Amino acid sequence: MNKRPIIIDTDPGIDDAVAIAIALFSEELDVKLLTTVAGNVSLDKVTYNALRILKFFRKEVPVAKGADAPLIRPFTDASNVHGQSGMEGFDFEEPDDHLLLKENAVDAMRRVILESEEPVTLVPIAPLTNIALLLKTYPEVKENIREIVLMGGSASRGNKGVMSEFNVATDPEAAKIVFDCGLPLVMAGLDVGWKALVLPEDSAKLPQLGEVGRMAYCLFQKYRGGSMKTGLKMYDSCAIAYLLKPELYEMVETCVDVELSGSMTAGCTLVDLKGYLGKPNNAKVCMDIDQELFRKWFLESIARCI
Repeated sequence: MNKRPIIIDTDPGIDDAVAIAIALFSEELDVKLLTTVAGNVSLDKVTYNALRILKFFRKEVPVAKGADAPLIRPFTDASNVHGQSGMEGFDFEEPDDHLLLKENAVDAMRRVILESEEPVTLVPIAPLTNIALLLKTYPEVKENIREIVLMGGSASRGNKGVMSEFNVATDPEAAKIVFDCGLPLVMAGLDVGWKALVLPEDSAKLPQLGEVGRMAYCLFQKYRGGSMKTGLKMYDSCAIAYLLKPELYEMVETCVDVELSGSMTAGCTLVDLKGYLGKPNNAKVCMDIDQELFRKWFLESIARCI
């Protein structure tokens, strides 16, 4: 079976680290490249975190640094959720820089996409700055992109603003470029992320699931995306779950637009379920998830990370 080539654009981040682990150890995915972008914490910190987790996983995947700020807006991180380092709670070894490319993320993505024998899937689980820059700088890559499967946006409320999800709200202009790019696009947003829970009884099993399970358990002690008592939200793993087990989701094909100018709603994703905008469909949106099957899939996936 041919593995599906993917590029993960990321800002590790505790839930990013777990999602990346599942992808790296999957028998169905071939992670060609990790690109980093300022998001959960600064660009230097997320790049350092990406190198740390790759060393821990013993995986030789190249890493390319991307944008250190949104296209237009000032940068604000999510260290209140992930801690000042972005991945507090586990004692990782110091990495070296042998996996860090001299190319920037946009150039590295272009090269990997154009060199691939089959179309590449982009998996952004971070603000969309790098992806927007890629599509605008090198539009020729679209011919060899299979689809974009992103974690971001919301069909309901927000987690950074009243109506805005963190990844989209961090760089709304970039998100609008991506949603308007014309490529097949899947949005796994807050509506499923809030339900993709690792419950206390699941967390308790993680230390028995090998080194990666122990790492996840330690990181989860510091993760403030939910709580160890009520359940932890696995936002970024939702994008990987779509690639590996799409039957977990209830989907709708619709138009998604991004609010840019609202003084209180910038970064809101307008998921137009009723056709009010009068625009063609541009995305498949994950509206619901089978919570029990997700929990089972999640634990099974961590157990395979050896």
